[in-house]
Amino acid sequence: MAAWHLLISGRVQGVGFRWSMCAAAIEHGALGWVRNRRDGRVEAVVDGAPQAVAAMLAWSQHGPRAARVESVEKRPATAAEAVMVGAGFEALPDA
Repeated sequence: MAAWHLLISGRVQGVGFRWSMCAAAIEHGALGWVRNRRDGRVEAVVDGAPQAVAAMLAWSQHGPRAARVESVEKRPATAAEAVMVGAGFEALPDA
């Protein structure tokens, strides 16, 4: 299992992105968290089985119907980011 940190840009706040990402993660069996950032992006850490992570990375490229994803920056999650991953997938308070 490898955790990935994502920064998703575009029209991604105010469109249900976080809640839709939680639902998609539950559907695919992924672990992690998602939150809005003050700079207008959505930040997430995705972990779990390789197929679950791959599904979430693909999902993050488009998000929910109302979103318009312009870019997704992806890198391995740091230990501090990964330690925030619990037993499921949750929306965290804004950062």
